[in-house]
Amino acid sequence: MINSINSLSSLSITRDLSGVDLGKSQASSSAQSATNDASFASVLGNAATNAVNSIKGAENMSFQGINGTATTREVVDAVMQAQQTLQTAIAIRDKVVSAFLEVTKMQM
Repeated sequence: MINSINSLSSLSITRDLSGVDLGKSQASSSAQSATNDASFASVLGNAATNAVNSIKGAENMSFQGINGTATTREVVDAVMQAQQTLQTAIAIRDKVVSAFLEVTKMQM
């Protein structure tokens, strides 16, 4: 299911990119931004900010769809991208919680 979401969200991303090399993956750009930032906290902060902006954008696009100023495809693309962002945030949260539980179980 996540693979189908990735393919749908990539359609909305590539629609506006005419002269950009699409051989680069989103993970490599995330890794590049991680090396540019100074700390892990700033990377997580940037990721959280981007997630919130994605969800707000989907909400705004939904309102535009209700008003009739956005097409159904634009609304669906924005909502699917927000859903993927939310699933990613949940997965990261689960990994952080499990890592914390592993650390607390360690014997000193």
